Amino acid sequence: MYRLVVCDMDETLLGSNAQIPTRNVAAIKDAHERGAKFVPNTGRAARSLGYVLDTLGLADQKDEYVISYNGAAVFSNADPLHPIITNGLPYATVARLFDLAQSRGLDTHVYTADQLYVWNMTAADRDYLGRRKVIYKEVRGALSFLKATPIMKIIFYLADEQERLAFQKVITTTVPAPLNITFSSDMYVEVNASEADKGQAAVALGRRLGIKPAEIIAIGDNLNDVAMLKDAGLGVCVANGREDVKRLADYVTTADNDAGAVGEVIERFVLNGDYPN
Repeated sequence: MYRLVVCDMDETLLGSNAQIPTRNVAAIKDAHERGAKFVPNTGRAARSLGYVLDTLGLADQKDEYVISYNGAAVFSNADPLHPIITNGLPYATVARLFDLAQSRGLDTHVYTADQLYVWNMTAADRDYLGRRKVIYKEVRGALSFLKATPIMKIIFYLADEQERLAFQKVITTTVPAPLNITFSSDMYVEVNASEADKGQAAVALGRRLGIKPAEIIAIGDNLNDVAMLKDAGLGVCVANGREDVKRLADYVTTADNDAGAVGEVIERFVLNGDYPN
């Protein structure tokens, strides 16, 4: 029996219009009534998911959760500003990454536990975040004002995949600290602490709730979702996901994110109790 569903947001739970398809909403609410938990597992900040949690009926509930920043923090929905689990980056590492990006003029996001700061924001990035109601502050100048503030992750906007791969290589050859580097939404290079990923966070939350990894379903579409697909009892890629992620999944949906792929998964494996062959 699957008792916990952890799910990516963008291009997975959300349709291309940044809204939740009605099929997903209905299935999640039905599963919740039967005792299964639904936990967003996202690169975003928990406080930027207010409209998502409101739609799903999960807002402001102390026994419901969000995994944020690619697994660097876990929050109770009753307090989206103060994490119950954290695994952030040292300031010195972030400062080195920040300097590498700024020397190249890159659109750079730095996430603390309760805020997103953005440097050199592009018009395309502004539009993408705006449609998803992401809360952020645009800033200029040095990173030093965050020296005493815990930092969850840092990411960089690069729309071209070859440029993302090239910058990943720059990071790995110039920053000595062990890091977890992933890609998301086919536009971001995301950097977390080596111990922080969506899979480890899902297992840690499950342990806190008395739920085994075998009882967890993970649903995603992109490379930053791979860890949770591997660590969960059932790893699912949505139909619109990357082909390399589909090859790693236990199940690939028929529906895409616009047609309620998450609803398809919950209907089959939670509500109807099916198991993959």
